[in-house]
Amino acid sequence: MRLKNQNIVIIGGGESGVGAAILAEKMGANVFVSDAGVLKDAYRSELHSLNVDYEESGHDLDRILKADLVVKSPGIPNTVEVLQKLRSSGVLIFSEIEFAAQYTEAKKICITGSNGKTTTTMLLYHIFKSAGLEVCFAGNVGKSLARQVATSEPEFFIIELSSFQLDDLKDFRADISILLNITPDHLDRYDNNLSLYADSKMRITNNQKTSDWFIYNADDPIISEKISKLHLPMQMASFSIKSAQELGGYSISDQLIINIKEQLSMSIHDLALKGKHNTQNSLAAGIAARIVEIRKDIVRQSLEDFVNVEHRLEFVAKINGIEFINDSKATNINSTWFALESMEKPTVWIVGGVDKGNDYNELMSLVDEKVKAVICLGENNDKIKEAFASKVETIVEARSAVEAVAYAYRLAHKDESVLLSPACASFDLFESYEDRGNQFKQAVRML
Repeated sequence: MRLKNQNIVIIGGGESGVGAAILAEKMGANVFVSDAGVLKDAYRSELHSLNVDYEESGHDLDRILKADLVVKSPGIPNTVEVLQKLRSSGVLIFSEIEFAAQYTEAKKICITGSNGKTTTTMLLYHIFKSAGLEVCFAGNVGKSLARQVATSEPEFFIIELSSFQLDDLKDFRADISILLNITPDHLDRYDNNLSLYADSKMRITNNQKTSDWFIYNADDPIISEKISKLHLPMQMASFSIKSAQELGGYSISDQLIINIKEQLSMSIHDLALKGKHNTQNSLAAGIAARIVEIRKDIVRQSLEDFVNVEHRLEFVAKINGIEFINDSKATNINSTWFALESMEKPTVWIVGGVDKGNDYNELMSLVDEKVKAVICLGENNDKIKEAFASKVETIVEARSAVEAVAYAYRLAHKDESVLLSPACASFDLFESYEDRGNQFKQAVRML
């Protein structure tokens, strides 16, 4: 698409919007960024340095409606007034991902799922880098795809895609798509309908051709049901931790097997990432790596020496025999389920924040088996206390990371663990899950 001298309006001035502005400006467009909120200082400075015109704290509809093309950021619902007026006026609207993809020839490996997206994205990036390939990661993790397309020319893009990003895709096509799992999350944006949310996740397969690949979780009943109703043309590879897979990968009897090209096998005890969910993530990444013919020894070594992403089951420190683990990125029940499932020692669990309609019954058996004490870290902890009162003898409340860590240090003993895995959003006491995780780590290091 030719952009030179076109009037491009970008709705949203965060990472996606500013990335789109950088790309559009590079392509010679007249760019205007509009945000209903207040821009972060760093993004405002970038727009100034590019001489890109922008507005914040509101939308100038008259100016926006004169656009030749509009690029929207994924966090903005399609129901907002400015987007509805643009559609009724017939203005072409692109998502940032769709917009950026038109200006790169790189192969696109796209990853989605309710949980594990970031870990799998970074694991696959690690494998590709270890193989010496020119690769960038983008999308829902790190920098926006538009920014990466504007500033780099890799052979591969590894793109993490949220359901919000997938909702806005029309002609976008992944060379390799990966669907890790589907569990309830963000249902408020899907009329509390799990099937609509699942349809959003399945959009990662849209437009794929017979030469492309779709890697999916054969153990996930929702994915299996959706696949059974579709006529998918691409090549398909499945992964499982329950049964052998003829084409794809599986884990049985403590062995990880990948059946792509030639068979790769290794002990799951050698995997850098522990827990059943991380075995699934390792299988998905390993299958994708073998599809692009990365050597087996490189894949195996990369799965062994990968260092997990920050705030996702991140080992912080071991103090007087007590392990402190930061899983602040776990903002829903399913993520915390995976975290608790991976714990191998008696655990003091720090939980709480802004509840997203959590059903704590899903965690009961794990809490009963693994948790010795609960520390509630939030402004309103009544629901958590009521849920686990019959399962855990010790439940205390904290209003800061420092207080939570101090309680945890008193309650845990040698050869036990302290796990921050909140199952909730962070915005009652913290700026973000990153801020929550960083404050937790700082408090641990102060012990």
